[in-house]
Amino acid sequence: MKNFLIMICAVMLTFAACKTDKQRTNPLLVKWNTPFEVPPFDQIDTSDYFPAMMEGIGQHEKEIKAIAENEASPTFDNTILAFDTSGKLLTRITNVFFNLLEANTNDQMQKIAEKISPVLSTHQDNIYMNRKLFERIKSVYEQSKQLGLDDQQIRVCEKYYNDFVRSGAALDSTHQARLRQINQELSLFSLKYGNNVLAETNNFKLVIENKEDLEGLPSEVIDAAAEAAKAAGMNGKWVFTLAKPSMIPFLQYSTRRDLREKIYRAYFMRGDNNNEYDNKEIIANMVKLRAEKAELLGYEN
Repeated sequence: MKNFLIMICAVMLTFAACKTDKQRTNPLLVKWNTPFEVPPFDQIDTSDYFPAMMEGIGQHEKEIKAIAENEASPTFDNTILAFDTSGKLLTRITNVFFNLLEANTNDQMQKIAEKISPVLSTHQDNIYMNRKLFERIKSVYEQSKQLGLDDQQIRVCEKYYNDFVRSGAALDSTHQARLRQINQELSLFSLKYGNNVLAETNNFKLVIENKEDLEGLPSEVIDAAAEAAKAAGMNGKWVFTLAKPSMIPFLQYSTRRDLREKIYRAYFMRGDNNNEYDNKEIIANMVKLRAEKAELLGYEN
């Protein structure tokens, strides 16, 4: 009987946990009732980003489809303005994610970025190579000076028309397919490039053991370096990193030219140290792909 009751309690607790999890709303998908609509980071879990971005893509696809398949004649409002105001949810989520990825990343964030970047590239290509949508954009653009639009509206028409053309909207299907491949590869190379720079940034530490080597540095800078050393398990020492709040004061105030040179060179040589994080081959590949992309779009060398 006792074992039976324990089993029943366990089942009820599991059910309650599942129910609570199902009831949780992804905080990235709701309105943020915060000062200045700042993202509620205390409520956001890293696992929220990918499904939220996929939801944003889904909503954006529906908005684009509604514009492209609108049976009414193209106008500034039902085409240009509608396109301009589409994708707000996706933009909001990606702005949060990629800014955080740059400022405070981790392995889980980087894996999400590697997973979502090709998806976002495909989504953008699907929009800018949508022939129905392009024809509507083109129609309004070609009539923009006869529609009684003001200068700003005419400029918006020009901008979006040029954006579509420069994204391959006017290419044939064969060249569009190749452009899609190039964009996919560029998105991954760009992400890898950034990850390599970040790894080099995080891996460097200028460790100072002698207090005399701190000459010229303000006390608050020295205290911060001591805290960094303590966090790294190096009590009694001082650690300076390539993070701007650590590096810049050191370059500005330190009297040790040799140490300033060391941290300066480490910063500007990131991705160029012939190691696993070297970016030279990535840069060469990106240059080659961008040159091919420019040629596809009709630009001369």
